Amino acid sequence: MLTQAELNRALLARQLLLGRRRLPLPRAVEQVGCLQNQYAPSGYVGLWTRIAGFERDALTRALERRALVQATLMRNTIHLVSRADYWPLVIAVRAERMAWSRSVQRTDERAVRRAAERLRRFLADGPRRQKEIADAGLWVPGVGIWLDLVRVPPSGTWEQRRADLFGLAEEWVGPEPELGEEEAREHLVRRYLGAFGPAPQRDIASWAGMGVGALAGALERLPLRRFRDEAGRELVDVPRAPLPPAAAPAPVRFLPTWDATLLVHARRTGILAEDDRRRIFNVRNPQSERTFLLDGRVAGAWRYDSGRITLEPFGRLPRAARAELEDEAERLAAFHA
Repeated sequence: MLTQAELNRALLARQLLLGRRRLPLPRAVEQVGCLQNQYAPSGYVGLWTRIAGFERDALTRALERRALVQATLMRNTIHLVSRADYWPLVIAVRAERMAWSRSVQRTDERAVRRAAERLRRFLADGPRRQKEIADAGLWVPGVGIWLDLVRVPPSGTWEQRRADLFGLAEEWVGPEPELGEEEAREHLVRRYLGAFGPAPQRDIASWAGMGVGALAGALERLPLRRFRDEAGRELVDVPRAPLPPAAAPAPVRFLPTWDATLLVHARRTGILAEDDRRRIFNVRNPQSERTFLLDGRVAGAWRYDSGRITLEPFGRLPRAARAELEDEAERLAAFHA
C-alpha cells in the first residue's frame, strides 16, 4: 500500500522536481513524459525548473536541430517530445484521435482524407504558415489528425511564440517506422508510468486521451509492479522506478502554465489541493496559472512583470519558506531577462 504522501514524492522524483539533474534535453523530456506546451514559454520554464544549468537558448537549438519536436498529440494538445518518441506516441494515439474527430468534430472522413492529401501536396516544398494553409482552403477541422504535422521553429519558441508554421512530420522527423499499434501503446504506458506512476489504469488513459479498453492489451502484456492506494485502488508501475520515502525533502519549485503534474490524471498525488484547483484552471483564465510548490504541493501562483517575479500565495508562508521562494524567484526572473 502506498500513501498519498509517498505517491507525491514518487511524482516529484520522476518529474525531476526533487532535485535538478544534468541530462540531455531529449532524455529529460522523455523522463517527464513529454511537456504540455500550448504556450511556448511553458516548455522553457518547465525545463529550467528541472534541469541543472539549463540555458534558454538550448531548447530553441534542440528544436532547430530536430532533437525535440512540437506537435499535437495526447488529448489533441500541443506537446514537446523527443524525436525518438514522436512516432511511437503518434501511432499509439492515432486511432483514438480519429475516433474523437468523428464523434466530436463530426468530420466527414472521406472529405477530410481528401483535404489531408491536398495539404500533403501543398507542404511538399516545405513548411507553410497557418494563414497560408487556411487561405488555400486546406485548414479544415480534423485535417491535422489525418495528416501528421509538426510545428516548425522558429515558431513556437521563446523568441517567436505563435506556433503557426507547419511542416510534414515525415519530412521534419523522418519516415514513419514500421511499428505496430499495440507495441506503440506499450511504449506509451511505459512513458506515462516512468514519469507519473504508480497509477491506476484510468489515469494512464486520461493522460493519453484514450479509453481504458484501448490500453488493455498493452497493460496485460507489460511486466508491471502492482500496489494499492489508501482507498484500495490498484496502482500499476514499471519495474525499478523511483519510490522515495514520504519524508523525502522537496525544495520549492516554480511551474509553468499547464504543467502536466497538475492535471486530473495526477490528482492521486495531492500535488494540487482540490479546493485550489478552480483557482488554477477556470474559464476566465484559459492558460491556467503559473504556480509554485512548497513541500511538494501547490502553495500559490506567480507572475513575471517588469523584471521581477511576484508571488501570490494561497495562504500564510513560513518565514524560511518565503526566503527560499524569493531566492528561487530571483533566479527565475534572471532566466526571463
